[in-house]
Amino acid sequence: MAILVTGSTGTIGKQVLDHLAGSGAQVRALTRAPEKAQFPQDVTAVQGALSDVDGLRRVMHGVSTLFLLAPNAADELTQALQALSVAREAGVKGVVYLSVFKGTEYTDVPHFTSKHAVERMIEQFDLPATVLRPAYFIQNDVRQKEPLLAHGVYGMPIGAKGISMVDVRDIGEAAARELLRRERAANPLPRETYELAGPDAITSEAVVSIWAEALGRTVRYGGDDLDVLEQRLKAVAPGWLAYDMRLMMSRYQQDGAVASPAEIGRLATLLGRQPRSYRDFAMEMATAWAQG
Repeated sequence: MAILVTGSTGTIGKQVLDHLAGSGAQVRALTRAPEKAQFPQDVTAVQGALSDVDGLRRVMHGVSTLFLLAPNAADELTQALQALSVAREAGVKGVVYLSVFKGTEYTDVPHFTSKHAVERMIEQFDLPATVLRPAYFIQNDVRQKEPLLAHGVYGMPIGAKGISMVDVRDIGEAAARELLRRERAANPLPRETYELAGPDAITSEAVVSIWAEALGRTVRYGGDDLDVLEQRLKAVAPGWLAYDMRLMMSRYQQDGAVASPAEIGRLATLLGRQPRSYRDFAMEMATAWAQG
């Protein structure tokens, strides 16, 4: 039997595959273009997509554990629900689903609410699943390189309430640990839920202080203007997605997304260590950028 990883060529999927490497488990990675995929040596590329139900039925044969990461698409909810139904029909004994932190509260943010709806299906059918709820990815701020280095500006309007940003490497490791635990179990295991969050609440004030230290220069905050954010995103993404991101950032500004000590401690228990901090990420990036 095998583990099937969806979203395998994206940021999180790659991390999951890297953390599964060398585990001894049979790992398959779902991709639209297997001939272009660059996976670890012990990973088998299989052709398919969550939007292709017949293809999903085909690739689900022989799969015992599923990592479900639905794309940030207009039909994300449909793809995720159908994938879970196909997995149930195929007798998959374990699922690790990538949801989102604060999905139950941010009801006006489309991709948050769609992920919460998937969680409702998991709960209603009592599926043997681990739900992982990651906060805002720390590595999203790699995109801040140009404004930080060229202008001394941190440009993401995160607001002053605080976000417990999480390192994508911690997400990948948490997912891999749960996939292997479920894959190696003789029988389906009970449901589990983990909030995936970093140890610090990153505010606009904190983030510029961290980057100023990392870069050795003055850094200022670009402000909370969401009109500017939406227009900038529309230059590289569909309008519906840009608006979705605007709504998310609006809720961050209004309410924050801060994890409790208990939630951070539970993640630390799963990882066997404390989750990585934003400051560590900033120091790593500053060093890498200085080296070209």
